Amino acid sequence: MSNLRFNAVVVAGLLLVGIGLSAFTVNQRELAIKLQVGEVVRAEYEPGLHFKIPVFQTVRKFPKRILTISDRPERIFTAERLALQVDFFVKWRIVDSVQFYTSTGGALQVANNRLSEIIKNAIVTEFGKRSVQEAISVERVELMRDMLETAKETAQGLGVELVDVRVKQVEFPDDVRNSVYQQMREERARVAAERRAQGAEIAEQKRSAADRQRTVILADSNREAQIIRGEGDARAAEIYANAYSQDPEFYAFYRSIDAYKNAVGKSGDILVLDPNNEFFRYLNRSSGGQQR
Repeated sequence: MSNLRFNAVVVAGLLLVGIGLSAFTVNQRELAIKLQVGEVVRAEYEPGLHFKIPVFQTVRKFPKRILTISDRPERIFTAERLALQVDFFVKWRIVDSVQFYTSTGGALQVANNRLSEIIKNAIVTEFGKRSVQEAISVERVELMRDMLETAKETAQGLGVELVDVRVKQVEFPDDVRNSVYQQMREERARVAAERRAQGAEIAEQKRSAADRQRTVILADSNREAQIIRGEGDARAAEIYANAYSQDPEFYAFYRSIDAYKNAVGKSGDILVLDPNNEFFRYLNRSSGGQQR
C-alpha cells in the first residue's frame, strides 16, 4: 500500500513538473515565439497561458514596448565639408517577432547596434545634403523627418519599426570650433563694414541733396527779396514824387528835416559847415519866411 502511494506521489510530481515545463504565460507587454530545434513553429501569441512540448520546444520572448537607443555623438560633415558633432536618440519597437529573431538571433544588443548603424548612415546622408545653417535652424524639422524616412525602409528588414529619430544637440568639434567662430566673426565684420559703407554713401547723397536744396532756396529767397525791395523802392519813389508834386516847398522842408536828423541825430555828433550853406536854408529862416 505504501509503495502504491509512493508511486502515485511520484507520478503526480512528474505530472506537475511536466505541466510546469510545458506551460508558459505571455503578458500584454511581450511578444513570444515557439521554437522547435531552432526553427520557429508558432508566433503571434495572445496574452494568457500557453503550452509547449518540454525539451523539444522552447519559447523566446521579446519586449513589445517602445525601446530607446541613445548612442554617443557622431561626427559628420555638412555640404560645405564642415564637421559637426551630432547627438541623437532613436525610438523603436519590434513589430515582426519572427523576422526579428531570424535577422538578429533575438538579441536586443545586436538589434541596437544594427539600428545605430542604420541611423548613422541616414544622418550622414541627410546632413551631407545641407549647409550648417539649414541643418541647425532653418530645416531642422524637415531634416529629422527625412532621416526617419531614409532609415525606416532599411530597418524593416530587421522586423522592427522606427517610431522617431531626434537630434538632441549639434555642436562644432573642439578642433574646428575656433576656426568656425573666427570665420563667423570675419563674416559679421565684413557685413558690418558693407552696411556702414552703404550708410555713409546714403548719408552723403542726402547731405548733397540738402545742400543743393538749401542753395536753391536761398537763391529763390534772394531773388524774391530783390523783387520785393525793388517794388518797395519804386512805390516809395512814386509816393515821394506825388508828395513833391502836391507841395514842393513842404516836401523840400520835410526832406531837410530828415537830413538834419540823420546828420546830427546822435549824441556827440559835430558838424562843421558854413552857416550860410544851403544845408541850413530852413534853419536860417525866421518865422514868416524872413532870413536872419
